[in-house]
Amino acid sequence: MPHQKKIHFEISERKIILRFFDVFTVLLALYLVGLFMEFNYFSISKANYYWTIVLAIYLIFFGTIFEMFNLQVASNQFQVLRSTILTASTTVLVYLLTPIFTPQLPTNRTQMLVFYGTVFGALFLWRMSYVLFLASNRFAQKAVLVCEKEQVEELILGLENIDPHYKIVAYVDSDCPGLDDDDEYHYVKNVKKNDLIAFVNQNGISEIVIASQKTEGITPDLYHQLIYLLESGKIIREYAQVYESKTQRIPIQYMSRDFYRFFPFSRSNSNKLYLFSVRLFEILVSLVGLLVVLILLPIILVGNAIGNKGKLFYTQERVGKDAIVFQIFKFRTMVKNAETNGAVFATTNDTRVTSFGKFLRKTRIDELPQFINILKGDMAVIGPRPERLVFVNEIAAVMPFYETRHVIKPGLTGWAQVNYSYGETIEDSLIKLQYDLYYIKHRSIYLDLNIVFKTITTVLFYRGQ
Repeated sequence: MPHQKKIHFEISERKIILRFFDVFTVLLALYLVGLFMEFNYFSISKANYYWTIVLAIYLIFFGTIFEMFNLQVASNQFQVLRSTILTASTTVLVYLLTPIFTPQLPTNRTQMLVFYGTVFGALFLWRMSYVLFLASNRFAQKAVLVCEKEQVEELILGLENIDPHYKIVAYVDSDCPGLDDDDEYHYVKNVKKNDLIAFVNQNGISEIVIASQKTEGITPDLYHQLIYLLESGKIIREYAQVYESKTQRIPIQYMSRDFYRFFPFSRSNSNKLYLFSVRLFEILVSLVGLLVVLILLPIILVGNAIGNKGKLFYTQERVGKDAIVFQIFKFRTMVKNAETNGAVFATTNDTRVTSFGKFLRKTRIDELPQFINILKGDMAVIGPRPERLVFVNEIAAVMPFYETRHVIKPGLTGWAQVNYSYGETIEDSLIKLQYDLYYIKHRSIYLDLNIVFKTITTVLFYRGQ
């Protein structure tokens, strides 16, 4: 009997659903409260349609900052509660304090409490419903992997660690064309080549992922089965394509002579209007950033005198665009002569970091002097983090494509910084390189805004190194 087909959602679809129903449930709740209670602060009408639009924009904006659309957060009840409180509180506060675009402040404080309670209650009830129903295994997307047996563990973990709703339930061993055995990897069944169609139909499989790098492993019989499944409506994708869409990283570990399939990079890298707009944005942000430095400078000077006891500023050679070396500016966070034994990677609990330096790193205040580098044109606001020449040479010797990061300016923040923890090893550098190449390939205003929002979240939730 054919397995009943399950509903599943791609990552982007789930984020759209979250955004739509966040706005819809809040507006519906406010409408019902106004219908059955004496609540006249907010109303949905043609005359005041912009009130509704502004509220929707605030909900999405602050929801993005407080990780309401992070799927890992959205699937966890405790984190949902925290994010909902922060989003509802900030949205209501800003909405009440911007009466140019929103209704005049009500004279009755009860109206404010009802407004906040309705916004929070609607968001919380909807998000709990999402956790209980849409984030459950009932909506998991099941896939079959076609690969060599020795690749199974690495390939499965590479996807499922990112998207818990994406389940590889079986694999077809494409190695040794004449041999099929019954080896399994944990819960992942080994399906014989001849049984692929039957297994897909009986288990509600929605996608077949091809990861085999040996063309002889795709036998004529297996090839005809794949064609049949494709014609019957099943999705067949290459592993590298799935990996990139799920992880938002470039799978350089699977790139060799086929690297040209992953490049060229985004057209934005040579789009003059985009580059001009970005440069204008960088100058404005740098001027604001340096103003913030001036405001914080008295506090920083006192903290440096007590906790650092030495020079305030620190310069270091870093590699920039086109591999040109420049001097980067930072507030000093380490003890004097921290590298008497040579350059080493900074670690999470680095003993060389001073007590005040830990605070500067956690809050990212130590990076603020780099606005000088941005004004000079050595750096951008967004891009791969600039690395030291000694580490560039060391990493590039063992890691293909590492120097590809230098095709654009290094940045104060970047796709790798907002998606991955502080790098301490060569392995960490590999993962961050995957994120950097993804940014260079997909560079756009939308991705830049995404990074800006995630950077704000990183600072607010105190996730600095």
